[in-house]
Amino acid sequence: MRKSFLSTIILLVSFNGFSQSLTLQQKLQSNLDIQSQFQVLLAQSKGIDADFKAIRKSNIEIIQKNVSDSISKYTKEIASLKSNSSSSAATVTSLRDSLQATQSALNIETAKKDSIDFLGINFSKGSYHSLVWIIIGVLALALFIILASFRKAKVDAVEHQKTADEVQNEFQAYKKKAMETEQKLKRQLLDEQLKGS
Repeated sequence: MRKSFLSTIILLVSFNGFSQSLTLQQKLQSNLDIQSQFQVLLAQSKGIDADFKAIRKSNIEIIQKNVSDSISKYTKEIASLKSNSSSSAATVTSLRDSLQATQSALNIETAKKDSIDFLGINFSKGSYHSLVWIIIGVLALALFIILASFRKAKVDAVEHQKTADEVQNEFQAYKKKAMETEQKLKRQLLDEQLKGS
């Protein structure tokens, strides 16, 4: 009986160790990260003394496979990131070229907006406004000179008209006097002729 009791205890202990091993293997095969898997492995492994732990070969193989899978996964991610990086660099270069083209177009449009084509000559807005004000000033001066000349001509015409009227009046007075004198002389001549006959 003692032998069966002892074999039952040995069986229970082995079964307990086996169930702990399965639990550990299940934990190692779960989706934990590598760091967590190592911590679980160290925590549930049997310690021989303070510096050494006994770890099953199957658990080491699981960790090794997981590390290998992680390295493979990260290698693929790095390759994908490098590919994305090179395509991003091409996109950035394309966007930079597009930005330069847009900037050039913007500069051309800004120059067009800030300039005015007048008589086939391209002027900046400031120069154009100055030119327009100079033309307006010259035209205003010309108008002032014309108005002054017109006024002077009108004053001169009025004075000449007065002078002409005065001369006309003097001429009429002279003509009237001359006629009177002529009539007087004719009468005297007629009187002399009548006296002499």
